[in-house]
Amino acid sequence: MKNGNRYSLFWGLILLMAMLGACTSTPEPTRTTLGDYDPPEWVNKGAAAFSDKAFYGVGSASGIKNYSLQRTASDDRARNALAKVFGFWTKSLTKDYQASTTAGEVNVSSEEQEVEAAIKTIANDTLIGVEIVDHWEHTGRNQMFSLARLDLESFKKNLDRHKELSKEVREAIKERADALHEELEQEVIKEEGKS
Repeated sequence: MKNGNRYSLFWGLILLMAMLGACTSTPEPTRTTLGDYDPPEWVNKGAAAFSDKAFYGVGSASGIKNYSLQRTASDDRARNALAKVFGFWTKSLTKDYQASTTAGEVNVSSEEQEVEAAIKTIANDTLIGVEIVDHWEHTGRNQMFSLARLDLESFKKNLDRHKELSKEVREAIKERADALHEELEQEVIKEEGKS
């Protein structure tokens, strides 16, 4: 019987050590943020960083090893962000599930969470004169940022070249562009007043 108790005690200690070892937690990886670096103002503010007569869009791409492909994706996303200033259509679906289960002791629970988001955005504008005017690379996250710029006066001049549009349509588009820029300027003034 003594040997049986010793074996039970030995296996009990092994089981306890295995359970305690399984309870250790792995430290969460530290997240590299923009605040850890010194990005240009436009990376965080976008169009609000400027007060000239132009429209801006900021795009980014991350996790792409091929530098040229990453830069192209970032540039295209900046152009797309700029097109969204003039109008876009979006549809979204979000599913959110949370559960908390308690079994046995009241203070011991199991938590579950699942979040899914699907967003479809369509921007359909032909913008002539859009230029990529700056890039910034966040080396800590392998992320490229691009800044697209569309000069308001160049946009209006290029619009006159589209003879397939009636004069009324061209004038209406110019008025809409002026109104959008004025609205953007008012938002910038509001934001600057908060700072």
